[in-house]
Amino acid sequence: MIVAGFGFRSGATVQSLASALAATGITPDALASIADKCASPAFVTLAGRLNLPIIPVPPEDLPRSTPTRSTASLAARETGSVAEASALAAAGPGAHLLIARQIAPDRQSTCAIAEGATP
Repeated sequence: MIVAGFGFRSGATVQSLASALAATGITPDALASIADKCASPAFVTLAGRLNLPIIPVPPEDLPRSTPTRSTASLAARETGSVAEASALAAAGPGAHLLIARQIAPDRQSTCAIAEGATP
């Protein structure tokens, strides 16, 4: 399964999220983010437009170590990249990153792609 993990600010738009995903050049099987962000109207709208399921990741399931080390992400969520951590957690045990965190042009959202064996 290929999962697009997202990190985003509360004001991120559908366009911002779509731009971050487009920067990866990958079409995922599902979208994921930290659980409290998954009900965001922009995130739900993007999932609907792409006809993809959303995988909410509980904060305690986020890997603490990611290739990217954002100081803002570390301070807010205790992980180097919410996008990378969400993608890895949602893709399941043994998942690996295909694409590290990509940043939308407006800098309101990020997206990373992970692949795992989870169906």
